[in-house]
Amino acid sequence: MFDWVISNEILAEYEEKLAEFYSLYAANLVVNILLTASNVILAESFFKYGLIPQDPDDNKFADLAITANVDYLVTNDRHFQVLKTIEFPTVPVVSLAEFQQVLKY
Repeated sequence: MFDWVISNEILAEYEEKLAEFYSLYAANLVVNILLTASNVILAESFFKYGLIPQDPDDNKFADLAITANVDYLVTNDRHFQVLKTIEFPTVPVVSLAEFQQVLKY
């Protein structure tokens, strides 16, 4: 089992992208699931590190990962690879396939 950490800003992006690709109904359904699931933690990051200059919109995920002291930031987005080169603050980035391997153990 794992906990999924999200912020209001991330939740809004999920809703926007899901409505864009699927429908507003699907977006609302997913948002409601995330807001009521027992393994979802709602947190906010008030410090902006700006660690991903190639795509500044991705910084909200890195900022929250640092604030929440997560074990893994799971993404297949290549922009996050820069985080593996930064010594401080550390952000443990793994791909979805790598995270699936972690969950098997």
